[in-house]
Amino acid sequence: MDLDVAILSRIQFAFTVSFHIIFPSITIGLATLIAIWEGLWLKTHNPYYLQLAKFWIKPFAITFGMGVVSGIVLSYEFGTNFSKFSEMTGAVIGPLMAYEVLTAFFMEAGFLGVMLFGWQRVGRKLHFFSTIVVMVGTWISAFWIIVANSWMQTPTGHKIVDGKFEVESWMAVIFNPSMPYRFTHMVVASFITATFVVAGICAYYLLKKKHIPFAKKGLSMCMWFALVLTPLQAWIGDMHGLNVKEHQPTKLAAMEGIWPAQEENVPLLLFAMPNMKTESNDYELGIPNLGSLILTHSWDGAVQGLKAVPPEDRPNVPLVFWSFRVMVGIGFGMMGIAALALLLRRKGRLYENKAFLSLVTLFTPMGVIAVLAGWYVVEIGRQPWIVYNLVRTSEIVSPLPAERVLFTLTMFVIIYTLLIGVYLYFMGKLIKKGPPSMEALEQQLIGMKAPGYALAWVKTLQSKESHLHNQPTIVQGDK
Repeated sequence: MDLDVAILSRIQFAFTVSFHIIFPSITIGLATLIAIWEGLWLKTHNPYYLQLAKFWIKPFAITFGMGVVSGIVLSYEFGTNFSKFSEMTGAVIGPLMAYEVLTAFFMEAGFLGVMLFGWQRVGRKLHFFSTIVVMVGTWISAFWIIVANSWMQTPTGHKIVDGKFEVESWMAVIFNPSMPYRFTHMVVASFITATFVVAGICAYYLLKKKHIPFAKKGLSMCMWFALVLTPLQAWIGDMHGLNVKEHQPTKLAAMEGIWPAQEENVPLLLFAMPNMKTESNDYELGIPNLGSLILTHSWDGAVQGLKAVPPEDRPNVPLVFWSFRVMVGIGFGMMGIAALALLLRRKGRLYENKAFLSLVTLFTPMGVIAVLAGWYVVEIGRQPWIVYNLVRTSEIVSPLPAERVLFTLTMFVIIYTLLIGVYLYFMGKLIKKGPPSMEALEQQLIGMKAPGYALAWVKTLQSKESHLHNQPTIVQGDK
C-alpha cells in the first residue's frame, strides 16, 4: 500500500496540536481563577480563598509545563512537514509568532517562578502582582496564536509577490475579520473549561465527603461563573457564526449540513448522516425554519450551501457536522448544569444532591472535549485551504519520504501517550492529597507578610531557640 505523505503530515500535525490544545484550554482559565481567589483572599482575608489558590496552583504548574513542551513541537513541524507554508507565509506568520514570544513568554517566564515559589519569599502584593502578570500573559499568548490562525481563516492586509505573502498593513493582518470573534470565543471557552475542571473536582470531594468547606466554596463559585459564562458563550458563538456565514460560507454549510447551492427555510438538523457521495443527508431529523432563524436572524433567510462550490473545494462534511454538534451539545449541557445548580441552591440542596454532584464530576473533562471539537470545526472546515481561498494544504507539504513521517507519527503517539499518562498520574496524586490544611496555611502566612530575607531571619531564630530548648539541663551536682 502506497503511503500519502500529505495525509500523514496532516494527521501528525492534527495529533500533536490536539494534544497541545488540551493544556492551554485549562491554564488560561485556571490562571484567571487563581488570580481571582488570591485577590479575594487579600480583600476579605477569607482563608478558603487562599486554600483554593494554593491548591490549584500546583495543577496549574503541571498543566502549564505540559503546554509549553507540547507547543514547541508545533513550531518545528511548520518547517519540517510544511516547509513551503513557512516559505510562502513566513513574512506574516513569523512575526506574529515572534510577538507571542516577546510579550507573553517573557512575561510568564519573568513572573511564573515568583507565582509558584514566592509565597514565603516575597510580600503579598508582589506575589499577587506576579499572579496577575502570569494571567495576562496567558491571555496575550492566546491573542497572538488566534491572530495567526484567524489570518489563515480570513486573510487581509497582505499582497502576494512572486508567490510569497508580504504585509501591507499590520493592523489589517492582526485585526482581520474573524479575529475578535474567535479570540473572545476561545478565551471564554477556556474560562468555562477551567470552571468545570474545578467544579468537577470539588463535586468529587463532596461525594467522598472530603475537604467539605473547601469543596463547597469552590463548587459554589464555579457554578456562579458557569451561570454567567455559558449563556455569554452562546451569544458570542452566535456572533461568530454570522461572521463565518459572511466570510467562510462553505464551512458554515458543512457545519449545518446544507447541500443546495442556495437554500431558504433552512431546518435546524438535530441528527443527520451527511453523505458526500450523494451530496445529501441521510436520516435527517430537524426543526423546520429554525436553521434560517439562527443563521440569518430571519425565519425564511437564505443560506449558501455546499453545492455552490466544486466538490474539490469542500471540507470533510461529516467530521465538521458532528464536531460542531459535539461542541454545541456539551455547551448546552453545561448551561443546563448551571441552571440546575441555581435551582438546587435556592432549595438548599446544592451540596447534598448526589445525582447533581455525580453529573458535575462527569463533566470535569467536557470543556476540553468541547474545545477540541470546536478546533476540529475550525481547522477541518477550512480545508482544502491552508490560507482560505488562496493556498491549498496540498501545495505546502514538504517532499519527505512517507516512511519517515509515519515513523515520527508513531513515535509521537507513543511518547505523547506516555506523557498524558504521567500527567494524569501526578494530577491524580494532587487530587488525592487534597488542599493544604488550615493549620499549614497559618504556619505559612508569615511568608505573605514579610520579604524573603526577613522570613529567613525569623526561621533562623526559631531554629536556634528550638535547639536551645531541646538541650538537656545540667543540674548542679550532676556528674
